[in-house]
Amino acid sequence: MSNTIEITSANFETEIMKSDIPALIDFGATWCGPCQKIAPIVHELADEYVGKVKVATVDVDNNQELATRFGIMSVPTLLVIKGGEIEHKWVGFTPKQTMAEALDAVLA
Repeated sequence: MSNTIEITSANFETEIMKSDIPALIDFGATWCGPCQKIAPIVHELADEYVGKVKVATVDVDNNQELATRFGIMSVPTLLVIKGGEIEHKWVGFTPKQTMAEALDAVLA
């Protein structure tokens, strides 16, 4: 079982913007090949950072207003949000090490 949470417009404010811990959000889509490749990495990070970082997924097809709000033009796009502010943003496939280093930095 993964420690990732599914984010929608309905729970975004509570789960992400008002969270007392940083969040890694994976904006993707079911039809996106690179999104399917990055999903297992995102799930691994969720397990490794449980209790320290919220790891969430957003289906851009079902949550277009969130995609618009964050200027998501292509998927996958990953954001690290801390205290309601975007700390990191990656577009396209991103290595696990790159994401882990960014998460460690926002936790430091």
